[in-house]
Amino acid sequence: MAATVISRPLRSSNAAAFLRRQLLRGASPAVASSSSAQTLQQPKAISHQQTRPQTRSASAPRRLHQQTIRRLSSSNMDGLVATHFPGAIANSTLVERVSSALSAKGFTSEKTLLCASLCADELARTLEADFGQLYGPAFNLGGLSGFPFAGNTGFGAMSAHIPDDGFCLLIHGPHVGVTQDGVVGKVERPGMANVDNCCGSAIAASNYLKGITHGGAPISTKLRPFSDFQQGAVQELILPFGKRLADTDGEEGRMKELPYALYDSQSEMVREIIAAGRGGVKGGGLALLGGIQINTGPGTEDYFHPLRFDYYEGDGERVEGLLESIAE
Repeated sequence: MAATVISRPLRSSNAAAFLRRQLLRGASPAVASSSSAQTLQQPKAISHQQTRPQTRSASAPRRLHQQTIRRLSSSNMDGLVATHFPGAIANSTLVERVSSALSAKGFTSEKTLLCASLCADELARTLEADFGQLYGPAFNLGGLSGFPFAGNTGFGAMSAHIPDDGFCLLIHGPHVGVTQDGVVGKVERPGMANVDNCCGSAIAASNYLKGITHGGAPISTKLRPFSDFQQGAVQELILPFGKRLADTDGEEGRMKELPYALYDSQSEMVREIIAAGRGGVKGGGLALLGGIQINTGPGTEDYFHPLRFDYYEGDGERVEGLLESIAE
């Protein structure tokens, strides 16, 4: 069936862009203005089959991006995050640095598919939204704690959705909360009087592991029900890090180390998934950004500690590390 077509006049901003192109091509201002006026009178056909949203160029100035960030930066929170997570940077800074580095590789808003393996928690959507302002909605690979539970099948489906001759930016990692008074593993949530665990899934897995390493875990022969299989997987995947977490300095040290243990486990899974799907990525290649999301309460910006930023060719071979271009 043919697509429904709607005709509408070009906006004045489009006419201005047309005028600039005409001038750059050597046309006189009079001729360019005349051509622009004629263009305004022509209807523009827009198909309902177009599904990708209009997004801003990845090379847009940082000041424009900061105007669209919904949460404001706080100098007090900057200091708290820097104390607990050295190397973390504000989301707005991260987006600007990543988009600048990828623009040099040919990544554009029209030719880039955003993919995310982040926790199911709604707070994890903030990072997606910040990058989505440049690259559009994200293909979701992640589940509880940020593990890529969509697996090889999900990665294969994502690869098939990359624009022709385009690219993919894959962001992955666990998340952790920090309250306004600096408590790690907790966060203020909108509409809630009390602070809440963040990440709840990670903390539940940590408590399960502590029951094993410190004793007191109940013995059971029952399998975890399929309706909660993701949390069961998180608990199994964190088992190798029992001693590492037990050796931390108290509960605060454990909460600070927990997301890094989860990241190491997730990073290995992501490597295996990319290796299994090598050759399936269309076009220019894939950029892999991995690290720790740091969620804060309402009114302050979120942060991200980048731990990995690699560029892969379409055949799945890692060809360049880009972490230095975005790290503090």
